[in-house]
Amino acid sequence: MPDSEPATPQAKETAPHRRRPRYAGKNPRRFEDKYKELNPERYAADVAKVLAAGKTPAGSHRPVMVAEILRVLALQPGEHVVDCTLGFGGHTRELLARIAPGGRLIGLDVDPIEHPKTTARLRSAGWGEKVFTAVRSNFAGLPQVLAELGIDGVDAVLADLGVSSMQMDDPLRGFTFKADSPLDLRMNPSRPPSAADWLARVSTTDLASALTENSDEPHAELLAQELTARRKSTPFTRTLQLAKAIRAIRLQNNPRHDPEADDDCVRRVFQAIRIAVNDEFGVLDLFLRQLPSCLKTGGRVAILTFHSGEDRRVKHAFREGLRAGIYSATNEEIIRAGPEERRANPRSSSAKLRWAVRACSPH
Repeated sequence: MPDSEPATPQAKETAPHRRRPRYAGKNPRRFEDKYKELNPERYAADVAKVLAAGKTPAGSHRPVMVAEILRVLALQPGEHVVDCTLGFGGHTRELLARIAPGGRLIGLDVDPIEHPKTTARLRSAGWGEKVFTAVRSNFAGLPQVLAELGIDGVDAVLADLGVSSMQMDDPLRGFTFKADSPLDLRMNPSRPPSAADWLARVSTTDLASALTENSDEPHAELLAQELTARRKSTPFTRTLQLAKAIRAIRLQNNPRHDPEADDDCVRRVFQAIRIAVNDEFGVLDLFLRQLPSCLKTGGRVAILTFHSGEDRRVKHAFREGLRAGIYSATNEEIIRAGPEERRANPRSSSAKLRWAVRACSPH
């Protein structure tokens, strides 16, 4: 149970009536105009329609594979748990409910914009400091976080490696090419380089490698050569500018290509650059090396991945740990979202869940 009960909301009849803001056209185009979805309490019916259509309301995030994660972690009241990727707090709420009473959850997130919002949201739901400790940190810093909190090891760890919907939906973050915005792509906007800066300096060879390793882009060499050549006359600084250049390269080199596949190519390029800018694979590798020392004997870990590069690293780390006697069990076959969840939340379609159980202290 939460530390304290949420405050009773003010009676509806005393709240002043406010006229809905208006926007041109059938649907709002600007993120900041999507008031119905950004204010779910006021416009619950509108949000319900978005959810019923299999979409995620703007500025929110629908947690993926909750039931499967809870089954794998098998949480008990009084346990200590870490949610390494706090995000919108959807998984966190479910974990907190299962470790009460007497449990404690540490929530990590490197995003300075979303982390305080989620912390405030969970506090308003009644989860106080004794139950929920929020720490702004990259999950590779987990050993340091636990040491500072005086915790030797925890009973369970969850890491959801997907990009949060809040980051994807907000054009100011530069994660989407559906709106014209600065080419940023940083999880932590205060830490350089931005995607624009990285793309301005990266060599053709390194860009081709990033496109291949980070997103399995089949035309990596061609795109790398063309993009580095085009930046000499006009540096890439905007999302739509980069997306337009990618489409132009595809058209120029294959006039008969399928235009509907353009978005897939653009999406792969953005993913590859995002992974490089945030050093996501380096952070994940460090986290996986340090993870066993953060778990108690019998401690469980669940990791959600969303593309092959992540999944490969997690699979190899767990299998090597099993052979070394660090883990006592892990899953051979990946766990995927069920058909009902994939229909309701298309973003869950690429998710893969792997788990492991700590056997003994690493040597």
